[in-house]
Amino acid sequence: MAFRIGIISDTHGLLRPEAVGRLVGVDHIVHAGDIGKADIISALHSIAPVTAIRGNIDRGEWAAKYADTEIVRLAGMLIYVLHDLKTLQIDPAARGIDIVISGHTHVPRVETVEGVLYLNPGSAGRRRFKLPITLATIAITSDGPRPEIHDLEQPER
Repeated sequence: MAFRIGIISDTHGLLRPEAVGRLVGVDHIVHAGDIGKADIISALHSIAPVTAIRGNIDRGEWAAKYADTEIVRLAGMLIYVLHDLKTLQIDPAARGIDIVISGHTHVPRVETVEGVLYLNPGSAGRRRFKLPITLATIAITSDGPRPEIHDLEQPER
């Protein structure tokens, strides 16, 4: 059975019921910043354990407890989390990192470079421009990570 990670970013203070529905049943949740307010993380914690980082809009006392980056090992995979991929200051492949999770752009993206999976789940918060409302999951299987972007405006398959 696969270990499932839910990945969400750029909620900007809005946790949609559709996002909660897609995250129910995951083993761990990663929030890649621009949380917006503390109760977003509390609500996510009611679904699964959460690793969260601070994004550029996360200011004030509640946000001070979140770091700009986190490294977490889940199901044997080493995962590096940061908000804006343009601020990446390490070489993930050289550090043995399997997955880099970022947000900020509101554009979902899945790409593998030098054996490292780069994943941006897009934005699950308020719509920006004409971008989709999305989050992602990664199933960690014996064959490695299987990422999937979920459009929250489309019915689950």
